[in-house]
Amino acid sequence: MINAFEDMQKFGKENLDLAVKAFGAQQKGIQAIATEVADYSKKAIEASSTTFEKLLGVKTLDKAVEIQTDFAKTAYEGYVAHATKVGELVTELTKEAFKPIEGAMAKVQGK
Repeated sequence: MINAFEDMQKFGKENLDLAVKAFGAQQKGIQAIATEVADYSKKAIEASSTTFEKLLGVKTLDKAVEIQTDFAKTAYEGYVAHATKVGELVTELTKEAFKPIEGAMAKVQGK
């Protein structure tokens, strides 16, 4: 009876430890994603402001079109790079969050 109780305590502690590790990995990954999104947003706002200031000083329609075209190209490339980075961060978050669980599953399957 005592051995069964000790086994249950050990099992509960191991599961709690796994949950804490997984939660820690999730928090770290979410923080990295939030930082990336904030950095991208800041850069996008700065680029938009700079482009708007350039457009205010333009004298010809051709120059305005050139500025707007350059902005659109840069914004698109920046967004694609940002989306790729966030995708990589989400993939890494998922891998890190499931590592403790994978270890536990391997341990259970090995028994």
